[in-house]
Amino acid sequence: MSKKTFKSVSGSIVAPRGFLASGVFCDIKRLGTGKGSNKGPKRDLALIVSETPATVAGMFTTNQVCAAPVKVCVARVKAGGRSQVLVVNSGNANACTGKQGMADAREMVSFTERALNLPKGSALVGSTGRIGVTLPMDQVRAGIIEAATLLGAKVESADHAAEAIMTSDSRSKQIAIEFQLGGRTVRIGGICKGAGMIQPGMSPTGARPATLPHGGLHATMLCFITTDAAIGAAALQSALNTAVAHSFNRITVDGDMSTNDTVLVLANGLAGNPILGVGGARLDSKKKAQAQHAPRRPLPDFEVFQAALNHVCLELAKKIVRDGEGVHRVVTVRVAGAKTIQDADAAARAVANSALVKTSWHGGDPNWGRIIDAVGYSPAAVVEEKIDIGYSAVGSRKIIWSLKRGQPTRATFQQLCAAVAPQEFELHIRLNLGSASAVMYAADLTEAYVDYNKGDVTDPTTLGG
Repeated sequence: MSKKTFKSVSGSIVAPRGFLASGVFCDIKRLGTGKGSNKGPKRDLALIVSETPATVAGMFTTNQVCAAPVKVCVARVKAGGRSQVLVVNSGNANACTGKQGMADAREMVSFTERALNLPKGSALVGSTGRIGVTLPMDQVRAGIIEAATLLGAKVESADHAAEAIMTSDSRSKQIAIEFQLGGRTVRIGGICKGAGMIQPGMSPTGARPATLPHGGLHATMLCFITTDAAIGAAALQSALNTAVAHSFNRITVDGDMSTNDTVLVLANGLAGNPILGVGGARLDSKKKAQAQHAPRRPLPDFEVFQAALNHVCLELAKKIVRDGEGVHRVVTVRVAGAKTIQDADAAARAVANSALVKTSWHGGDPNWGRIIDAVGYSPAAVVEEKIDIGYSAVGSRKIIWSLKRGQPTRATFQQLCAAVAPQEFELHIRLNLGSASAVMYAADLTEAYVDYNKGDVTDPTTLGG
């Protein structure tokens, strides 16, 4: 489906019908105590609320060390049912905080439910920030109370929530689109954060393997999506699995997977479209009761929703890479001709995360030697004499090849330098062994990234998460 089918609208998470948001400053990461605290009284606690109970789906980090809020969300999403509010803090990851951390995460959801007079089990939670520090729960509770009084559906309400989830981000990341579904106007909106500790690998349960396209193996990024589409729980989870596999699980800034990576979607059905299922799958009994006499929609309507969710997730994922810590260039790494999806993914990730390749991108050096080296040490099956490497402008079919069948081409160094000079370009790697392919959206490695993350133990304000 063409992007032209989707109309951009303002309001991100409050653009869909029946959603409210707010963001407040409650000093979760005390001023002067590390990276991010130098931004002054930046909002650090957000609420996102549906006026009616909503279907929920989630994707979570597969890091074997995962944060308390992730564990709480995995259990609640897995249990089924519906959710109505997301409470999210920045400035503290609530990771590696033991029994106290789990108690605090549970307190955040239960306190939020009481503050909004919602049934038990209605809330989900997210956290991002420094690892190994317990939450200042007095500030958190005060923030929840204040945020509950400020809930609104204005653009600025979404802006405040988007700011509240930021850590090392230099700008907020938001999107909302509108499209037609079953004869009704439907909207999807989203916010996300992330700039460092970025190479998500998420699955629906947080268990390995992470979800990658076509059934392959598979500073924190958080993403919260709202939609007024009516969609069954299984269908929503299926759509999110696919969308994340082609977006957030396809990005890397520094190759580090966070303890807190989370994507959550709330769908409240207020658009009034006939409830979507996955292909011929039956809707669950609760959805049947809600649908009453509404007809089932054919598969194409689900495909429209899938395409819309894919678009929202990919645009947000790219915003994360572009705003990566110290990032100067963004490179789309495309691997084709691999024997398997796993091989294509392995080769793409090896190149996208190579410190030598990434520093050459920063310097504008079209160093194919470093690229073929990374391909060669990856777990992928490769034959040196069959590898092609080339560059193109973003979205262009015109590729200038630096290497064909393992040997340098006649392209001049000046031509290759010109190809990698833009702030965004595409790197094409063809293994010529099969038909499998993979893509990664990657960033260069700069002096600014090192300066930002090295810290100075004699100055606590310089220490990162």
